[in-house]
Amino acid sequence: MEFVGFTLRNNLFVAPMAGVTDRPFRQLCKKMGAGLAVSEMVTSNSLLYGSAKTQKRANHDGEVEPIAVQIAGAAPQMMADAARHNVDRGAQIIDINMGCPAKKICNVMAGSALLKDEPLVGRILDAVVRAVPHTAVTLKIRTGWDTANRNALSILKIAEQSGIRALAMHGRTRACAYTGSAEYETIAAVKAEARIPIIANGDITTPEKAKFVLDATGADALMIGRAAQGRPWLFREIEHFLATGTHLMPPRVSEIHAILIAHLDDLYAFYGIETGVRVARKHISWYTRGLAGSAVFRHRMNQLPDIVQQRRGVDDFFYALAERHEHLSYIQAENNNDSEGLAA
Repeated sequence: MEFVGFTLRNNLFVAPMAGVTDRPFRQLCKKMGAGLAVSEMVTSNSLLYGSAKTQKRANHDGEVEPIAVQIAGAAPQMMADAARHNVDRGAQIIDINMGCPAKKICNVMAGSALLKDEPLVGRILDAVVRAVPHTAVTLKIRTGWDTANRNALSILKIAEQSGIRALAMHGRTRACAYTGSAEYETIAAVKAEARIPIIANGDITTPEKAKFVLDATGADALMIGRAAQGRPWLFREIEHFLATGTHLMPPRVSEIHAILIAHLDDLYAFYGIETGVRVARKHISWYTRGLAGSAVFRHRMNQLPDIVQQRRGVDDFFYALAERHEHLSYIQAENNNDSEGLAA
């Protein structure tokens, strides 16, 4: 796929997710079939550039190109400075966050809260595009700030006039957060008017759903977020289904085990021992959700204090699982503690 001047493997993108799409996760998803991965949002506040958290979020050492960095903020000049700062440090695509519904973001009038102020949207987009004239700038939004105020079409026009190169849309309003179903009809309406690529986002959880969303919206690409947590091979499954109309075999237990261990080792190396163990816990939880007996396992894993015990616990769980099953399939879980995901 050709996208804003880059040739990508496909049109399947990893959504930027705070606390999730760090370099280890982005690299893993690209390895497992994603064509592009956008970083978790980086602050536009220059006072925080030197903080350990911001530096980790902006770390792209050895990452497969193109490097896409999402910036967040509400002040045009500050956003322009942030774009330059990240381009100077290797960013090849700058993505502007106007889609995050989190209160701590919206309370400072950033993220999806910006959709309420269309003139400010225009000033921010103009400032960022002018600041990095040789770098593609993209935008992520929601359909509006509530169901009575869906203004995605207006934002599209502002974006195109400002020189934004592509628009990603989560098919919900800011007020909807992650409740209800994604509004693919709104994405389709925007795509019908657009002169730039449109990326559809929201509730894309299976290969069949991916094809449905592409067909229903006419979008140029898909952006997948929460469904890839603990399931990065979803990208190769969708890629295969879109190309052939057939399904890949579900991953072997042994392969999932190997993927998780490699992911954990990358997290330990990236964050250091103490933080790496802590960050790894949520990924272990995602990889094992819905598996028989995993609720007890996850509770125990959250108590383990070091790398050796954490790795040993994962090994023991997956070795025992592999003795019972060669493959795993995605079906409704059978107990109340694991409400969705994998069941063995």
